[in-house]
Amino acid sequence: MPDAEDVRRICLALPDTTEKIAWSMPTFRVAGKMFATLPEDETSIAVRCPKEERDELVLAEPEKFWIADHEAQFAWVRARLAAIEDESELRDILADSWRQAAPSRLLEAHPELGAPSAD
Repeated sequence: MPDAEDVRRICLALPDTTEKIAWSMPTFRVAGKMFATLPEDETSIAVRCPKEERDELVLAEPEKFWIADHEAQFAWVRARLAAIEDESELRDILADSWRQAAPSRLLEAHPELGAPSAD
């Protein structure tokens, strides 16, 4: 089961990513734009997710994904770290969120991060 240190290590390995404390929790930013946070005492992650996909995720796997009330109007979803299968799934979730926040210059410079891995 992945934990907060795995989240931190994976996020900080992504290009141009920094960690900053905001709202009393760790947040991760690419080129200054937030793409992940560690809320709930670092037992979950919040990541960018298009609203259409977010709703499908929550319906398909409610034990893993949910929408925080204060984030309902934004394109973010939460995931329980205890419900994430392994580090590979965590890496996919975080890289997908990174892609949504990263500027095109970074996406072009890192084509290996430009598309989700095929299952």
